[in-house]
Amino acid sequence: MPIYHRLGDIPAKKHIVHAREGGGLHYEELMGNRGFTGPSSLLYHLRPPTAVREVELERRLPLEADQDARVRHRHLRTAGLPVGGSPTLDRVPLLFNEDLTLSMVRPDRPDAHYYRNAMADELVFVAEGEGVLESAFGVLPLGPGDEVVVPRGILHRYELRGPARLLVIESHGALRWPRRYHNEWGQLLEGAPFSERDIRRPASLQCHDERGAFEVLVKQHDAITRVVLDHHPFDVVGWDGYYYPWAISIHDFEPIVGRVHQPPPVHQLLEGDGLVICNFCPRPFDFHPQAIPVPYAHSNVMSDEVLFYASGDFMSRKGIEVGSITLHPDGIPHGPHPGRYENSVGKARTDELALMMDTERRLRVTRQALALEDAGYYQSWIA
Repeated sequence: MPIYHRLGDIPAKKHIVHAREGGGLHYEELMGNRGFTGPSSLLYHLRPPTAVREVELERRLPLEADQDARVRHRHLRTAGLPVGGSPTLDRVPLLFNEDLTLSMVRPDRPDAHYYRNAMADELVFVAEGEGVLESAFGVLPLGPGDEVVVPRGILHRYELRGPARLLVIESHGALRWPRRYHNEWGQLLEGAPFSERDIRRPASLQCHDERGAFEVLVKQHDAITRVVLDHHPFDVVGWDGYYYPWAISIHDFEPIVGRVHQPPPVHQLLEGDGLVICNFCPRPFDFHPQAIPVPYAHSNVMSDEVLFYASGDFMSRKGIEVGSITLHPDGIPHGPHPGRYENSVGKARTDELALMMDTERRLRVTRQALALEDAGYYQSWIA
């Protein structure tokens, strides 16, 4: 995140004495990626963040792929996922490759534990539900349509108010704004589909001065490790820097339109290593008098395409419902369903709301996803 942010009480300079009221020092922690060369933040704790009482293996997280090697279009109906469980521990992995894992979860309660993903940056799309994301960086309110980025290694906890539906993309590479959206100083350009004003950062820093046994679950090496601290992990009195969780609402993403159909890159939100993430939002259709608003057929060579359908009537598809996920792999053209191409001519706008992810490496479908699959989807283009 190339936006500097600070909350709470910090000293005038880095790495100098920050005295506690009543005696003693605050404990400084540097958190950032890529060693000492990537974005980072400095946090000031009441107690050393290294004070661990217990460590034990909680569970392993193997990813098992569907062994059917046939290349075909796939459709997963995630609306059928049962409601219940934790927003971090009960995620159902659906697609994965060497760069990412895509999961769905329908939690109905907040987490009692604190969670750290040490394997990946996370993009969490709040399709339904509301609450807050708590972290040592402060409180970040969440609501329907929010796209929440939690950088790798940040300890956090979801405090949900009722059931939710979350799409989770775990990226092993850092999630970042597309390079073409910002200048060499990091400022977003006028032509970007969102601005710094749309980015919501943590607020209401709450320092917890508590001792006891506090459970932290760490995801690393395809497993969950249970770590027990001797104090509350959110004991930060102040911090500053560029590394923190943040959110943007998909409803604040400004779609770019033209006289004729605009390709998916104009809808891009983020990029990672081997993937891009785009938002398809309600918008006016193309305004050339002879425009065909629905996209043309496309052979996405060297790329797999995933779409998550959040709401509305997706202009190029039939047989799709809220919560559907489609996978259109490299090797087979994909395009609008029969009738959608012709029927789009003369239409003024679309109310679709969807997330798209394109990947450079082949995506594998998990064993868990097979129970949600619309097995005949690949034949749905037959008129």
